[in-house]
Amino acid sequence: MKKLFLCLGIFLFFVSCKKSEPQSAASSEAAITEKVNELYTQYGKSNEAIYNQPIPDTLFSQNLKKVLDEAISASKADIEKVKNSDHPDEKPLIFEGAMFSSLYEGFTDYKIKSVKIQDKTAEALVAFEYNMASPKVTWMDTVNLTNTDEGWRVDNITFDTVGNSKNLKARLTEFVQSTQQ
Repeated sequence: MKKLFLCLGIFLFFVSCKKSEPQSAASSEAAITEKVNELYTQYGKSNEAIYNQPIPDTLFSQNLKKVLDEAISASKADIEKVKNSDHPDEKPLIFEGAMFSSLYEGFTDYKIKSVKIQDKTAEALVAFEYNMASPKVTWMDTVNLTNTDEGWRVDNITFDTVGNSKNLKARLTEFVQSTQQ
């Protein structure tokens, strides 16, 4: 009977050791899913949140946060410049359309299709739908994340071909350059 319990104990030990490895990947996938949901819950429907609150360190990588801060500062500066100009009724350079989505109009629904993790980076493939037009529009964007010491952060978004930009960082950089002309 003792030998049976010893064998059973050894077997359970090895089985539990095997499960700890995928659990780590599962917890990373859950953390990534949480970040993507946070991104599209907080910033998906409107660009107002970008102007009205500071960019969180907990959601975006330092690199993307820097690019976002530069673009927001450039937009706010242009708003003030137009307001104080001889023509305050002109339209300043502001973020128009959905900033974090390929489609200008934004989305009515989204679903995370898959998450691929490779070392310190990950890609979350997100399927979007916009059903306020006929026919409805569907597309896929890829949210690129990086794993920092503080956890997973959104580092960029690669847009689908329905949009006019390749990725979020390029879109923001082009925006900043347009305010300087």
